[in-house]
Amino acid sequence: MIRQLDFYGYPYVGIYATNTEDYIVVPPDLPEQVVGEAAEALGVEVIRTLINESTLIGSMMTGNSNGFIVSDLALDREVAVLEKSLPVARLKGKMTASGNIILANDTAALVHPALTDRHIEVIRKTLKVDVRRGTIGGLKTVGMAGVATNKGLLVHPRATEEELSVLEDLFRLPVDIGTVSFGSPLVGSAILANTKGLVTGTRTSGPELGRIEDALQLGE
Repeated sequence: MIRQLDFYGYPYVGIYATNTEDYIVVPPDLPEQVVGEAAEALGVEVIRTLINESTLIGSMMTGNSNGFIVSDLALDREVAVLEKSLPVARLKGKMTASGNIILANDTAALVHPALTDRHIEVIRKTLKVDVRRGTIGGLKTVGMAGVATNKGLLVHPRATEEELSVLEDLFRLPVDIGTVSFGSPLVGSAILANTKGLVTGTRTSGPELGRIEDALQLGE
């Protein structure tokens, strides 16, 4: 199922929320109707919380079917909400935007090149995935430069052949390039997706939507 929605009047749904195969995490004040449509499209349950009292959920955390990785700035009460559904680990250090620097599905994760071995181990143990450092389109913020489901990946249109090869080898899934919101290369900023559905902003064009559907193998 596919829905085109805006959160707070903006098409950047991937900044304000994150999702797995089973859950979507959204801010508490996001309107019920919008959240309901997104949850229906993805076939997931809703978790409402803030991260460090911020609505920028998609930037501050990420997750898969095995767990959540959150910013070290997340408050205890926010983590407690998430822990009712899945194990949670904080990513300690200066890089607090976990959602921006980790691209993951249920089997693999590509992460910011500057993350330490200790960070890598936290991600590996919590998400139960193979982890590799890398870039997409030369960008270290791989979580915003790509979208990964358990069926396929869509990434920044300037991804190099070498980067695409690394992604295909790591995730063992087809990888394609594309844009959102009439040409934005930061596809992770305006897409929420899993194997069951897709949510993207209202500015995403028909041709872009078709490319996203094909890359993530929706309906197959």
